[in-house]
Amino acid sequence: MEKLRAKLKEKIDAHRPRTTRLVKEHGDHKISDVTVAQAIGGMRGVKCLVTDISYLDPNEGIRFRGRTIPETLEVLPKVKGAEMPYVEGFLFYLLTGDVPTEEETQEMIAEFKKRSKTPQYVFDMLKALPKDSHPMAMFSAAIVAMQKESVFVKKYNEGVSKMDYWEPYLEDAMNLWAKLPQIAAFIYRWKYKDGDIIDPDPDLDMGGNFAHMMGIEKPYDDVARLYFILHSDHESGNVSAHTGHLVASALSDIYYAISAMIDGLAGPLHGLANQEVLRWIQGVMEQMGGKVPTEEEMKKFVWDTLNSGQVIPGFGHAVLRKTDPRYQAQREFCLKHLPDDLIFKYVDVLYKVVPPILEEQGKAKNPWPNVDAQSGVIQWYYGLREYDFYTVLFGIGRSLGVCSNIVWDRALGYPIERPKSVTTDMLEKEVGIK
Repeated sequence: MEKLRAKLKEKIDAHRPRTTRLVKEHGDHKISDVTVAQAIGGMRGVKCLVTDISYLDPNEGIRFRGRTIPETLEVLPKVKGAEMPYVEGFLFYLLTGDVPTEEETQEMIAEFKKRSKTPQYVFDMLKALPKDSHPMAMFSAAIVAMQKESVFVKKYNEGVSKMDYWEPYLEDAMNLWAKLPQIAAFIYRWKYKDGDIIDPDPDLDMGGNFAHMMGIEKPYDDVARLYFILHSDHESGNVSAHTGHLVASALSDIYYAISAMIDGLAGPLHGLANQEVLRWIQGVMEQMGGKVPTEEEMKKFVWDTLNSGQVIPGFGHAVLRKTDPRYQAQREFCLKHLPDDLIFKYVDVLYKVVPPILEEQGKAKNPWPNVDAQSGVIQWYYGLREYDFYTVLFGIGRSLGVCSNIVWDRALGYPIERPKSVTTDMLEKEVGIK
């Protein structure tokens, strides 16, 4: 932890003057003009947030600290005997922008193990909730229940300098990250496996230990590592990332911010989409009698669906204008590990026929598949068939990027977020209707 903290301090001290200069010397420079449609339409496309953790390029997809997904997966230290990198090493990379050495990665793993013990009151609280509570509500409640553990709150009450806020935020982030896999696995086993809880294995890394606590055999450990990395961040404008940034901008601690982030992620227009896509694919399979359709048969089905006014879920993206690289990474995993799976065969046919049809139809800005078109398929294949739990997995991953962003928000002294609202009457006068 000392090496990580020292490296972060070095990076932060070098970065702060850049932000100060931009505000002082170029604060009036316009980078976005807001239209009425943007004001009414959820601020879509308005450039008004800053993050160096990740950037969503319309043509290349997500870049983590400047690297594409394939580049990121290639350069990070790999788990011995596995295909995927350590999640702990990836976190070091998100925080610092530097590819960690094997030694630095192992130090992160040791740090996580040291912080991984979840307070008993969290499990007692989860057991007290109704068994039919949604797992995302349980996950959010467990996170905010630990707010009393916040290091930042203690330091803030002691009068810590605002220039040093990032350090207790980092402590809180590390403490929370280390506990999330056990909390999530506990919710799963308590809710869906008759309370048959599997204790953590201190000899395993984050991804391996999560698979162990879930009770799912290899290579699900690699599935977990890949899933957490791919879902970690998607710049700052999506609902979950923005919610975490917004709540923390009030100096609410990590526990409040990430609980709120989970709440935003739970919506069907955001993190819930992966289960909706899988449910739709299984409906298609039922309609087709469970046999693998030819491309011509699938083309007819897709056209019939579109002509009836329905959409093809899992295709299109608000920013991307190509196949989502997160989808592609999961597709490559499926081609290697489950090429003969029936659901994947349906996904494969859809991948081949849907984009040309959507291009011909001309309504979709992006006809290519997004991450949700693939992610539920892998979970189902490895026996995780409880739809409602999929977004909890997303939440573990998304916390990696959001917490990293919050640490840097505090390091650079970003202020409380407070956009200005106008009335409909004001807009009508502005455009000349009134």
